[in-house]
Amino acid sequence: METRPTLWQTWKLKSRQLKAETYALYLAYRDPRTPWYARVFAVLVVAYAFSPIDLIPDFVPVLGYLDDLVLIPAGVALALKMIPPAVMAECRAEAQLTVQGGRRIGQFAAAVIIMIWAGIIVLMAIWAFRLIR
Repeated sequence: METRPTLWQTWKLKSRQLKAETYALYLAYRDPRTPWYARVFAVLVVAYAFSPIDLIPDFVPVLGYLDDLVLIPAGVALALKMIPPAVMAECRAEAQLTVQGGRRIGQFAAAVIIMIWAGIIVLMAIWAFRLIR
């Protein structure tokens, strides 16, 4: 008799699939065959997905996680429509190998995003300092 996966197991599987798809988007962004507008949108989606800063902070009850559950999958779906299918097929295959190989892509991506946010904060501080002077 076959048992059905629990809701928690289904969510974990979907989460892993979304992580692999997001990494595939990152790989597609780097591919020269990807149109420029798809690259711009893909990098925004990947940056938002791996960013520790959300549109609605996670500590806000219900809404904090709702933006992650809606915005990221919607952004990924829209970006996938912009990227040529042949490019995405290659990127998905490479992403699957990376995810199955156990490489830690999340930590590297988070470090890059944190550096980008730190750079933005420094630029804003410089701008504010010049504005005050």
